[in-house]
Amino acid sequence: MFSVSDRLAALSPSETLAMSQKSNELKARGIDVVNLSVGEPDFNTPDHIKEAAKHAVDNNFSFYSPVPGYPALRNAICAKLKSENGLDYKPEQIVCSNGAKQSVCNVLLAIISKGDEVIIPAPFWVSYPEMVKLADGTSVFISADIDQDFKITATQLESAITPKTKAIILCSPSNPTGSVYSKAELKELADVLAKYPDIIILSDEIYEHINYLGNHESIAQFENVRERVVIINGVSKGYAMTGWRIGWIAAPKWIASACNTLQGQYTSGPNSVAQKAAEAAYTGDQGCVETMRLAFERRKKLVVSLAREIPGLKVNDPQGAFYIFPDCSFYFGKSFNGKIIENSGDLAMYLLEEGHVACVGGAAFGAPGCVRFSYATSDENLVKAFGWIKEALKKLK
Repeated sequence: MFSVSDRLAALSPSETLAMSQKSNELKARGIDVVNLSVGEPDFNTPDHIKEAAKHAVDNNFSFYSPVPGYPALRNAICAKLKSENGLDYKPEQIVCSNGAKQSVCNVLLAIISKGDEVIIPAPFWVSYPEMVKLADGTSVFISADIDQDFKITATQLESAITPKTKAIILCSPSNPTGSVYSKAELKELADVLAKYPDIIILSDEIYEHINYLGNHESIAQFENVRERVVIINGVSKGYAMTGWRIGWIAAPKWIASACNTLQGQYTSGPNSVAQKAAEAAYTGDQGCVETMRLAFERRKKLVVSLAREIPGLKVNDPQGAFYIFPDCSFYFGKSFNGKIIENSGDLAMYLLEEGHVACVGGAAFGAPGCVRFSYATSDENLVKAFGWIKEALKKLK
């Protein structure tokens, strides 16, 4: 009898993609559904970026690129890191991949061996633990609930470190919570990690440009850990380029070299035309980034206000990304038409079937008392969706 590998059998399917698929199935049946499950900007890619892609096609950028990406793109990324973040990197420290998702996975596969521990603050992006599994590592979770704005403390971090700790994954601004670590909070974490020189720090900064606090803060700014930080970023979120699939790392040279070797064996360089589009994103006018950020900030204020009007939802005020992550445990144990809501997964399914709003249960993110709503859609859709959510939740007794 045929079977998949043990490696694949250990993986869980993406809950976010699963809920989006269920939403699409209802839409195909003619049901009006508002999909708040997917983390994807609803804006079109800016015109000057699309023009760069067309120009690349006309100029025959249709051949294999170097595995880590074209030099022009890597130089543009270095210039961005210098001008926006005050960080000095050389092109040989940059590896461009098929989205930031591959970038994270590349790093973990390059540095983690069987039995190595990877610290993951919870709530976390659904793919982090699955990627650690792929690398034969062990995830160690640190929980931070809504009362601490979903951010871990230095004390929690120090308590989680063991002789087997090989890496930590930080995500700020965060998916799924929208929480943003301040410079002071990052410094406290850096000061702990500075005492453990063998720990690699993966800093997922893909939501960097969707930030409502002002300047983005990276843990790579601190000299006591800088040589062990791997920045993961890309163009998907800030430039509305999810489908273009360009992510990258800025890393110590030995890690960049390792990822280059790994990627060379299983995908080679990312899409050539998309690379030229990404280059234009970084070197062109940045006004489009601010326009989208302001729209997301307006929507965030709207959604927080709407969600706080719903009895039983505990809602914080996220300072980045485009998600809210309310605690919904008030509704556990309640029921409608004989169906009992046991957990956030049940609640998410109930909201889809009864309220026709797609969201994602928090268990997939390591926070079983919460649900994630993306507000990367129109104001009209958001008002409609939260009206439907409010009515559906009223029915639970």
